[in-house]
Amino acid sequence: MDSLGFLVVDSARLLRAAFERRIAQAGLGLTPGEARALMSIAAIDGSRQLDIAARMGVEPMTLCAYLDKLEALGLVERQQCSADRRAKRVKLTGASDEMIGSIRKELNAILAQATEGLSEENNRILREALAMFNANLQAVTPSVVLQTAFDESR
Repeated sequence: MDSLGFLVVDSARLLRAAFERRIAQAGLGLTPGEARALMSIAAIDGSRQLDIAARMGVEPMTLCAYLDKLEALGLVERQQCSADRRAKRVKLTGASDEMIGSIRKELNAILAQATEGLSEENNRILREALAMFNANLQAVTPSVVLQTAFDESR
């Protein structure tokens, strides 16, 4: 079936599977979930843990496990939120730059393969159309942050 909904869902599923395979094989020392968490943090450095979990579509406890590993590797640090003492903000450390670059390299390779055969113009149109598609969905469901780590990859 080629309805828009199925195409978008299948594309997202295939992209995520390709990302997970590529990260698992890249020898970066991170699981695909940890890599996604790091890229989500990089997209909006200084976000609250709950916001990162919502953006990723994972439970806060799942994110907590990812953050524990990223913090142990010196890639992120948790800081007290000045607006809410119960919340923690997650910030990148200077040591994260190289890892983020390595993850982006893997992601860019996947996206290059996924967009192979598209002209530069069609690639631009696809990006603009998906950006509008996401913005429209955010307007329908404002409590859900739909931004992904893939936003800044290309």
